[in-house]
Amino acid sequence: MATDPNVVAKQFTDFYYQTFSSGRQNLGTLYREHSMLTFEGAPIQGDKAIVEKLTNLPFQKVQHKVTTIDAQPSSPTVASLLVSVTGLLLVDDSPNPLQFSQVFQLIPDGASYYVFNDIFRLNYA
Repeated sequence: MATDPNVVAKQFTDFYYQTFSSGRQNLGTLYREHSMLTFEGAPIQGDKAIVEKLTNLPFQKVQHKVTTIDAQPSSPTVASLLVSVTGLLLVDDSPNPLQFSQVFQLIPDGASYYVFNDIFRLNYA
């Protein structure tokens, strides 16, 4: 398992957004029963409920163009991380990208990490 927070954050976000684009239903392995997603202010708890929310979003195609990734250790005793992402969201065939921000708290799980907290917001100008 990589120990540099920035390396872990980059690897995680690459995997997360590629999986989101190719098959949102496959994101369930990244969440646990006690994981929480706050999507545009609405809290959703549990891996099954989170995947249901993500797979039922009202678009078919989506591409995340990440602009920034910032990462920090989030505990002095556990190798958990806070990861903050900003970028552009290209939905279906719309020529107008949407700005988004997303924050993940990643908790170590064996040789990998799972998402304990996930906060997603569209940023309107």
